[in-house]
Amino acid sequence: MPTASARLETLSALARKVLWLSSWTIHHANHIRPNVDGLKVGGHQASSASLATIMSALYFSVLRPQDRVAVKPHASPVFHAIQYLFGHQTREKLENFRGFKGAQSYPSRTKDVDDVDFSTGSVGLGVAQTLFASLVQDYVKAHGWAKDRPEGRMIALVGDAEMDEGNIFEALLEGWKHGLRNTWWVVDYNRQSLDAVVREGLWEKFESMFRNFGWDVVIVKYGRLMREAFAEPGGGALRKWIDACPNQLYAALCFQGGAAFRKHLRDEIGDQGPVTQLIERRSDEELLALMSNLGGHDMASMLEAFESIDHDRPVCFIAYTIKGVGLPFQGHKDNHAGLMTVAQMEKWRSVQNIRSGHEWDKSEGLSQTPAALEAFLSSVPFNREGRRRLSAPEIAVPERLNFTPSPQMSTQQGFGLVLNELGRGDSALAERIVTASPDVTVSTNLGAWVNRRGLFARAEKADLFRSEKIPSTFNWDASPKGQHIELGIAEMNLFILMSALGLSHSINGERLLPVATLYDPFIERGLDALNYACYQDARFMVAATPSGITLAPEGGAHQSIATPLIGMAQDGLSSFEPAFVDELAVIMGWGFRHMQREGGEGGSVYLRLTTRTLDQPQRIMTPELETGITEGAYWLRKPGPNAEVVIAYTGALAPEAIEAVGLLGESRRDIGLLAITSADRLHAGWSAARSLRRDRRGIAHLSHIEKLLAPLPRDCGLVTVIDGHPATLAWLGGVRGHRLEALGVEHFGQTGTIDDLYRHYGIDANAIIDAAESLTAGAPVRHRKLAV
Repeated sequence: MPTASARLETLSALARKVLWLSSWTIHHANHIRPNVDGLKVGGHQASSASLATIMSALYFSVLRPQDRVAVKPHASPVFHAIQYLFGHQTREKLENFRGFKGAQSYPSRTKDVDDVDFSTGSVGLGVAQTLFASLVQDYVKAHGWAKDRPEGRMIALVGDAEMDEGNIFEALLEGWKHGLRNTWWVVDYNRQSLDAVVREGLWEKFESMFRNFGWDVVIVKYGRLMREAFAEPGGGALRKWIDACPNQLYAALCFQGGAAFRKHLRDEIGDQGPVTQLIERRSDEELLALMSNLGGHDMASMLEAFESIDHDRPVCFIAYTIKGVGLPFQGHKDNHAGLMTVAQMEKWRSVQNIRSGHEWDKSEGLSQTPAALEAFLSSVPFNREGRRRLSAPEIAVPERLNFTPSPQMSTQQGFGLVLNELGRGDSALAERIVTASPDVTVSTNLGAWVNRRGLFARAEKADLFRSEKIPSTFNWDASPKGQHIELGIAEMNLFILMSALGLSHSINGERLLPVATLYDPFIERGLDALNYACYQDARFMVAATPSGITLAPEGGAHQSIATPLIGMAQDGLSSFEPAFVDELAVIMGWGFRHMQREGGEGGSVYLRLTTRTLDQPQRIMTPELETGITEGAYWLRKPGPNAEVVIAYTGALAPEAIEAVGLLGESRRDIGLLAITSADRLHAGWSAARSLRRDRRGIAHLSHIEKLLAPLPRDCGLVTVIDGHPATLAWLGGVRGHRLEALGVEHFGQTGTIDDLYRHYGIDANAIIDAAESLTAGAPVRHRKLAV
């Protein structure tokens, strides 16, 4: 068993080794590997240096296998270097850093081969992810799952400038509401952002804010050399000067070196005997080592801070660091884009005792033998279980999801009915569904589900309205067994929670099937977090309502026109917009299965629903119809052999399309009516089929939409209509070369009735008829009579 001093020496040596490997990775990418696009990647070199000690303390000593970490984006080379020493990253990937299929510039769950817990990159999102991942761990434990798995800490390594991101503050409030536990945030307080030096006294604001939200705060400001100097005669004056020194000046002096520090200390403290002797006893090199020995660069200080925590309360560590410490540009305000030259790297190689040609050797430059190093690394608690990504079995989904039909319904109402019917039973599917909403639970038709399954809370909370015998349609007791997580009005929090819930099978080894509801236009308020969740391959279902301008009287704030395009463009998300509830039930069943498919086959699901009540079709749901619905389209009215025009509609505009087809049929032949349930799925299938034909010449692979449109005469016209941007369906004309008129909504903000706005924007039955007339020859078509 190594002594404490030997262990500290080994950890400090590993921190220096990690700094070397991370810096060499960046140097290799810029100066050795051919870089045809001229892209420089120096931004990581300074940021990586400031976290080398902190991350080495965590990964080589403090972390346990059940702990999860979101690594500060620009510290990815340090992360990759640590994983390389553990044997989870390859030299080939490091040599190809930021290259095609090489180690990623920012840690990525889906693109990196090493053991990335949470992707980072869009700053602030990985930080908040750890908070919600901790809440999800509590949810899993409270429901009696993962009993044999110890609770892990969810840890974020945070840049101080990253704390400017608003979603972090939104998440802090939600964490306080839900009794956050087992969460550590380590703030790399180097006081430098991309463009500036942070304001004086920011740490005080951080400390006050975190304490107000119930966090413990641990400030790690001074390293061991500093603390020893403070204990010398005159040390108090030195400490007072350090504490009062402006951030900008301190950074500048770290760049200029020991002589610059000496001059300022002499000029500003003056000749005070003991403190002057303290300074003069040290050479310029020793003085710089002392003044740059902040807590975040001192292994003993970081270990002491981490190991002092013996509780599960959330903790914020504010670790003082110097950006680029130990490198030629440490502290310089331009160091974010700094990159060591070849000459500087060669000099540093000599200092680190790295022989040319041995840059990637794991034990090179260390006093430990290769065998001793491997023995130490294999004994590290974090590394004992090897790779830590878990899995969970699939949850069975019934062949059909039932609901209580009505002659007239909206898809939003139908969504609530399907979940309510699931909530009645005790199936594994119902048990694993967890819903969430940003304060719009009732208005998005989740109320009945919550009545049945309850709100989630770590402790029992009775519904006081019910206990006071006040009549209400909603009886929402909260308990550890509840299955709905109510959030405040912050869509960023909703989607980061979806990300955490949708990764539970991998993080906690227990599968959850998350379902989120929100207002459709407010997808754009949380779009960065939605993209982040999909990038991590989290699995969830989003029901967004009301679609388009169907909530017309409420004006522009509750109208959405771009969301269908978002649904099509967002990777990892399959979007649907059904018109009828029987379609929706089929799509939801498909969605719950799709959310569980592995091997690149599955993903998340977006349902664009409506509050508009429509007449529901009375029909038998055949396998063929089900396939058409989930593939994206089917013929509601199949065209004849001499079709002159086809109307293709999506979602709430079914009545207008049906009425227009009826009137067109009086003077045009073989009219077709195409129900499009997913423009996204149709386009993805068409794109995949074209790729297959390009890659495998001679294979006649036709997509679903190509098969549907194949029988149409070449001169048949297409009219597409959607309560959203017309570009959503405009591409259909390119499938078989048909002439096309695309109708939709390109502006928002008007109030009025649905009829008023549909007429105003040109998506009513008369507008559809006008578009069809422009594509066909023949007698004028009778139009719908307008109400007076």
